[in-house]
Amino acid sequence: QVQVVESGGGLAQPGGSLTLSCEVTGLNVDYYAVGWFRQAPGKGREGVSCISSVNYGRYYIDSVKGRFTISKDNAKNTVFLQMNSLKLEDTAVYFCAIDRTTIPGCVGRIAEHEYDNWGQGTQVTVSS
Repeated sequence: QVQVVESGGGLAQPGGSLTLSCEVTGLNVDYYAVGWFRQAPGKGREGVSCISSVNYGRYYIDSVKGRFTISKDNAKNTVFLQMNSLKLEDTAVYFCAIDRTTIPGCVGRIAEHEYDNWGQGTQVTVSS
């Protein structure tokens, strides 16, 4: 049984920071790509960032480059998303997901259809 649990969301002011955690049980994140997605009110789900099982390769969408950092703690089987310089438009429910099919995953892109196991999401609200 694979479980994905996000945490760390909350309220931040513009320019502030939050760190999201994605704790995974039932599989070893060393062997799979892990992605972060978000869904803002009234909008579709958007891929944000992913980390590959190969050499910790990373991908970021343009709107978060230089502000967000994805990382992995193999000992804790946890993936993080450090979010700095937050903007109002970062407000969304953030989801963590595992790509169990694509090998290797997260190669120059993040594609929602490749991700199989999803967490319940954690709310990030950026407001002044």
